[in-house]
Formats: sequence, structure tokens, C-alpha cells
Amino acid sequence: MTTPVATRWYDRLPLSIGSGIHRLAIASLIAQAALIVSGGAVRLTASGLGCSQWPNCMPGTMTPTPEMGVHGLIEFGNRLLTFVLAAIALAMIIAVWRIRKTHRTIFWLSISLLCFIPIQAVIGGITVLTDLNPWVVSLHFLASIALVAAATLLVNRTGRESRGEELVAAGPLTGTLRSLGWTVAITSALALVLGTVVTGSGPHAGDPSSPRHDFNLYLVTRIHVVPVYLLVIASLLGLYLVFRTRASARLKRGYIMLVVVVLLQGAIGYTQFFLGLPIGVVMLHMVGTALLTAAATNVWDRSTGVVPL
Repeated sequence: MTTPVATRWYDRLPLSIGSGIHRLAIASLIAQAALIVSGGAVRLTASGLGCSQWPNCMPGTMTPTPEMGVHGLIEFGNRLLTFVLAAIALAMIIAVWRIRKTHRTIFWLSISLLCFIPIQAVIGGITVLTDLNPWVVSLHFLASIALVAAATLLVNRTGRESRGEELVAAGPLTGTLRSLGWTVAITSALALVLGTVVTGSGPHAGDPSSPRHDFNLYLVTRIHVVPVYLLVIASLLGLYLVFRTRASARLKRGYIMLVVVVLLQGAIGYTQFFLGLPIGVVMLHMVGTALLTAAATNVWDRSTGVVPL
């Protein structure tokens, strides 16, 4: 008896979560983080209006012209990343299509990543059409943060399935760890939101003619660091507790990563402020925001297990 040969592409799709699907999830997370860094490069090099139109780059053309110089290339390069994100998200949806009913969360996370990409692109277009209004720029950044968080959840789910691991912590202090997980999520979210207000009040507008917040930079910076201090405390306390209980190895590593990222990000934040916000240090801080989002989401996810499989 011979085995029938699959005649449809559908029949060749995976019936379980393997390493290939997990690598796609990791690629999605890396690409979403790269978009944050790329957006930071656009702002810090004053290339926010390098393409003055949307969806066209310039009137009558989708691509930059030589007259637009390097600013047009930087802004257009950031726009092109959208297509990379969409391709990865579409590949993920196709890869999990046959198991969409048994792995609903993985499937809907994949769908949400793809569906939100055009929304994010539209918000980016609005930032250009409003001459980089700082409130719209903040929304554009926070949308990217949300996508990084969703991609982190996808990495966790596919990783657990491919390795057969437990997702949440175990032990007598699970309730305490669960509360700390929520504290990490809330304080990191507040720090990121308030950080956009600081950015909107600072000198790097994305274009010399763009509007800024009429806030005192020193005052909003001081407000921004309050949830950062709370996040540091929660992270250190969580790190202590996971090594005092029977918490999962993944959660222990997650807290180690979180503490390292939070302390480095705090050090970079203070350095950039006291040095007058030099572009290179601010760029490192942008990289740190992507890492912080992923690290905090990972700890929240593994501490609470709120998002089902």
C-alpha cells in the first residue's frame, strides 16, 4: 500500500508547533523591535519629514528622490520595514493555519500582529500629515510597543509548545509572584507612556519645524522616573523571591534579564539627561525601550499566565 501524495499546499502545513514556527515568532519579535529602533533613527536624525507625504513619499512618487538627500532615504527605509513585518506575520498565520482551532491564542496573536501593521502604518502617516505632532508621535511609538509585547507573548507560546515546558511559576508564593508580575507590567507601561511625554518635550522632534510639548523638561523627567523607581523595586523583589521559591527556571531567567535591562536602561536614561541628550545615547535608550518591553512582558506572562494557550 502506498502513501497518498499531498496535492494541496494546505496539506503540507504543520500539524503541531515546532522549531520552525517558533523561529518565525522570534523573527517577528526582532522585526518589531527593529521598527522601534528605526523610528528612533528617523527622529534623531531629523528625518521625520524626509518623506513629506503619505502614502507617497513625495507628490507623485512612492520613493525618495535624490533631491531629498539622506533624510528621505532614512524615512523611506523605516517605511519599508512595514512590508518586512507584514511578510513575517503572514508567514506565521499560514504556518499555524491547520492548528488554528487547537492553538487559538497562537493563531489570534498572529492575526493581531498582521492586522495591526496597517493600523500602525496609518498612524505613521498621520504623524507626517500633522508635521510630527508630539501626541501623534507618542501614539505611533506606543503602538509599536504594543506590537513588541504581542510578539513576546507569541514567542513564549510557541516556545512552550515546541519544548513542552510549563509557562507559569510554581510554589507557595505564586500569589505574590502573580502580584509582582502585574506590578512589573503596570510600572513599565507607565514609564514608557510618561517617557513619550519627556521625548515630546525634548529637543529631538524629528524635524526642526515640528511642534513640541510646552512642558518643563526637568519636571516631566522627574515624573517619568517615579514608575521607573517602582519598577526597579518590583524587579529586585521578584528576583529575590523566584530564587527563594520553586519558581520555574524560565521565570528565574526572565527576572534576571528584566533586572539587567531595567538597571541598564535607568543608567542610560540618567546619562542622556545629564549629557544634554546626545543622539548616540538617546539611540541606546530607544533600544532599551524595546528590550524593556519584551523583558517586562515575559515576566508578566510567566508570573500570571493570564493569556491562555
